Amino acid sequence: MITEDQTAAIEFLTSPATHADAADAELIETHISRVFLVGQRAFKMKRAVKLPYADFSTPALRLAACEEELERNAQTAPGLYLAVRRLTSRNGGGLEFDGPGDLVDAVVEMRRFDQQALLDRMAVAENLTPGLMTEVARMVVRFHRDAPVAHTGSGLLNLTRVLDINLAGFRTSQVFDTVDVAALDRLARVALARHGSLLERRERAGKVRRCHGDLHLRNICLLDGEPRLFDCIEFNDQIATVDVLYDLAFLLMDLWHRGLPEFANLVANRYLDEADDEDGFVLLPTLMAIRAEVRAHVTATQAAGGGDNAQRLVEDARSYFELARTLLAAVPARLVALGGLSGSGKTTVAEALAAHVGAPPGARIVESDRIRKALHGVPAETPLPARAYRPEVSERVYAEMAWRASLILSEGACVVADAVFDRAADRQRMERSAIGSRVPFSGFWLEASPELLWQRVSDRRGGPSDATVDILSRQLQRDGKETTWMKLDAARTPAEIVAEILRICRR
Repeated sequence: MITEDQTAAIEFLTSPATHADAADAELIETHISRVFLVGQRAFKMKRAVKLPYADFSTPALRLAACEEELERNAQTAPGLYLAVRRLTSRNGGGLEFDGPGDLVDAVVEMRRFDQQALLDRMAVAENLTPGLMTEVARMVVRFHRDAPVAHTGSGLLNLTRVLDINLAGFRTSQVFDTVDVAALDRLARVALARHGSLLERRERAGKVRRCHGDLHLRNICLLDGEPRLFDCIEFNDQIATVDVLYDLAFLLMDLWHRGLPEFANLVANRYLDEADDEDGFVLLPTLMAIRAEVRAHVTATQAAGGGDNAQRLVEDARSYFELARTLLAAVPARLVALGGLSGSGKTTVAEALAAHVGAPPGARIVESDRIRKALHGVPAETPLPARAYRPEVSERVYAEMAWRASLILSEGACVVADAVFDRAADRQRMERSAIGSRVPFSGFWLEASPELLWQRVSDRRGGPSDATVDILSRQLQRDGKETTWMKLDAARTPAEIVAEILRICRR
């Protein structure tokens, strides 16, 4: 239902007489907003709704929300948010911008950008790339580092409140069966309770912050060639003040729901590589499930508005609901280790494999090259000098790999370990990580002819590996032929190798 005031505001914002630079306005609707695209500008207006998590029922409340939105989003998307405009009554009838008359409504004025630059549109067009998603992950890490810490007193209670909001949201909808809602709510609360002590430790460590709150693909755009966050939650601090990994989980869930598990796994791994937040990895399936719940009841609210898209929205809402149930299913931990000489393709295989090992978003990749770069305080793509590869440094790298794997496995999550592993001692140390955590272990050795390895190393450009043909030559002298790990033909495609690994692991 649209109020009389909002009907007048819509007519004003879509009228050619209102805008000097464009005759037609394009309207985009969400469950709580309407966005009018006009010429080089966009005007965002809040719907006159009162929901369990947002109250925009009066013009004054909508104006306050617009002012808060401008202030908070200007930090993550500078140049995109321009001003708050008041829609006021005009003498003689009608509305005007920022006049002396009574306040009727308010809008946020924004710079208009190509809608194809939205990452959800790019996903549909299959234009997302590993490089772009790596930049997105790093951008989110930087945002979370600067986000203000908020000590809520309880990390568990903070997320329990989200479940309360979700339950209230489900109860306003006719889409879901009440028995199914109650069952899903119980599953989520049991999962949170299982991680209660970890959530409390994270809160004390400052991991609960004033975050974005609505971090999915539709709220990330390419602006001047850089990924930017926008449209954060400004209307409810309780929703946005969360564990940083719960903020990230919305993006991971969105990618998974769209059938892009490899990108979800990549973003999770690149985020953790930068954020050094290993202990929280085990939380991601549960946090993604809670985010799927959010999307389910929000989409159901949109469907209640009717229109031509109502049935599609109902189906979407139910698909999010089913995803939440899937994400809450228990999946046992396991360790898969990939070894092989430089050029064997183990890193490519690890990245293709990880999304299919364990609960979504898949396994944590513990990679020697990235750990070595982190120990030296440089980005993964920065080459290191030869002294960074001395035996004593490599000993530290493999010890760090084993420690990280043990931590993640002991928490109940899955690991894919990726390194040369040409020394028996390093292979045995990784196996002991699984034994100590009482989880299954599978070790694989990728082997190929020296000619193929030399070709691949010679052709390699970019990435975290610093291997050269000289390094490969030295590796060939101690190539791990005595390993008991299962040998796989590395000359095949990554997809073929991953399929074989998964078949073996299932057996």
